[in-house]
Amino acid sequence: MSIRFPLGTVVVGCGNISHAYAGALKTYGDIALLGFQDLDPSRARAMAAEFGGQTYATLDAVLADPAVALVVNLTIHHAHEEVITRCLTAGKHVHSEKPLALSYAAAKRLVALANRRRLRLSSAPATYLGEAQQTLARELRRGSIGRVRLVYAEMNHGRIETWHPNPAPFYDVGPLWDVGIYPLTLLTAFLGPARAVAAQQRLLLPERRTKDGKAFRPGRPEYVTATLDFAGGAVGRLTCNFYTNGSKQGATVEFHGDGGSLCLGNVFLFNTTVERCAYGSPLQPVPLIRPGYEGVEFARGVRDLAAAIKENRPHRASAAHAAHVIEIMDAIDASSKARGARVALRSKFTPPAPMDWAQ
Repeated sequence: MSIRFPLGTVVVGCGNISHAYAGALKTYGDIALLGFQDLDPSRARAMAAEFGGQTYATLDAVLADPAVALVVNLTIHHAHEEVITRCLTAGKHVHSEKPLALSYAAAKRLVALANRRRLRLSSAPATYLGEAQQTLARELRRGSIGRVRLVYAEMNHGRIETWHPNPAPFYDVGPLWDVGIYPLTLLTAFLGPARAVAAQQRLLLPERRTKDGKAFRPGRPEYVTATLDFAGGAVGRLTCNFYTNGSKQGATVEFHGDGGSLCLGNVFLFNTTVERCAYGSPLQPVPLIRPGYEGVEFARGVRDLAAAIKENRPHRASAAHAAHVIEIMDAIDASSKARGARVALRSKFTPPAPMDWAQ
């Protein structure tokens, strides 16, 4: 398949996150944003009016356009597998919002299909590519806190219904699959594959109401805690919920080693704090490698994918990595149903290379 640059790209799925993606994609030299498609044509038209490009009536119309080389899949969680499968089958590269699929079996099928078709498949989240996150990773590579044996990851994401107009789908997949995936992806990016998990889940607040007063019930427990054993020897604890956003832990990640500790102020934000201390000493700020992007550059994984195609190198937000994280989440669900029994993991992946500016 001959690839021309800038890479002809279409956004499929025009929900809340599409504005952040489209705004960034318009600034990338290797990307040509050709247009938008959504099941609700009015949403696609609104995006095209704001960001330029055309409106595609159907996904089939996107896939039939020879100018389209890359599809950015921003559809709802439940549609990811079908949309990715159709795009790959049609010969298009794909970057998908998280999760890649809703089961490890489905994720494996997608990885295998991309490999057979010799196409690129990448997946969010790629927030470990942020300036603060890459600064922390550099400290780990340098061994600044010695051998890491313990990690803590928190995701206190609060009540989706207080700000989102359609919260029910988030509760149908639960906090683990919607936001716990962020710290899991970061931890595995920096520590490598996990080998086993043990977990528990709870339903804390069963009666919920949307912003317009409609009652609904979460489809899955909205509190999850899990212990992870990493192949490199570290032990990690993950907690996530859709109940509180008032916790001081927020969305922090901590790495504790024989020689000290490293703390990331927020798993999402690219300009968050990085702190380090020697064992027994107070935390001190670590200067970021370069000024951090303000907030989250959600499309950074797409940018890296396009550059990787152009440079003929592996892209960093690999589907194999995403599939491993999905195996972890499947195992957390299985362990919870088995009253916290330890569940072994089998998948492997090659951890992403540092960003060029973070070597």
